[in-house]
Amino acid sequence: MTISFRAGDGFELKGHLYGDAATAKAGLLIAPAMGVEQRYYADFAHWMAAQGWLVLSFDYRGMGASRPAEMRRSLKGLDADIRTWAERDAAAALDELSRRLGSETTPIHWLGHSLGGQILGLLPNRERVSRAITVGCGSGYWRENSAGLRRYVWWLWYVVVPLALPLFGYFPGRKLRKVGDLPRGVMAQWRRWCLDPGYMMGEGGEALRAHYAALRTPMLSLAFTDDEFMSRRNTESLHGFYAGASPELRRIAPKDVGARRIGHFGFFRKHFEASLWPQVPAWLI
Repeated sequence: MTISFRAGDGFELKGHLYGDAATAKAGLLIAPAMGVEQRYYADFAHWMAAQGWLVLSFDYRGMGASRPAEMRRSLKGLDADIRTWAERDAAAALDELSRRLGSETTPIHWLGHSLGGQILGLLPNRERVSRAITVGCGSGYWRENSAGLRRYVWWLWYVVVPLALPLFGYFPGRKLRKVGDLPRGVMAQWRRWCLDPGYMMGEGGEALRAHYAALRTPMLSLAFTDDEFMSRRNTESLHGFYAGASPELRRIAPKDVGARRIGHFGFFRKHFEASLWPQVPAWLI
């Protein structure tokens, strides 16, 4: 069921609800990766709903179904950065799922893919999350990327983005066939983070580092040896931010599940329904 809800500043967001609130054992909020629309997670969300969960996926403002109609051709003028996505949009989605469940005692769990796992610490209502799972998640600092990716992101951060943002007023990823369309503020902030050894902590300082370290939510990190974006070092750096949560790391090789490839996006593909997906409800219960 497609639903609409509003962030604290009134921006209308779109989400999709899977499952039955009346019979759900718990709620699960799926926080998307950078440039990934919520529909990518539909197969997994349907499967989790069949296991008895009420699942909510959503699009950050400017993305997918949360892209205003008047901005279908261009995101120029959309004022948003990554903290807007976290502190307003993801926080509103968490509140909406809580409202739909109808009880503050029913647990809500967080599943964050890539960026979606990075931003949990930014949410003002993060204490509503009982347990969290990150999938393919790491810090994003470019010098910790794999060698092949470092060559690509150097060109992206030092050439493409500095030229594209002032020229277009947003990041035209569809035209450039890179990442996807992103608000100017999102891409500019992501670039700053990825060029800083401390990633988001470089901009947020010790106050943000302490804020992340104070999170005590039990956390499982699912990482993959063939992830083309997140190296082991990227993952370990993020775990350092979530020091108080002491994330449990499961680093999975494709051969462990009889697959040729998993990669950064593979976990949510339907052919992993029997091998990878069951790890989520088994750990959350």
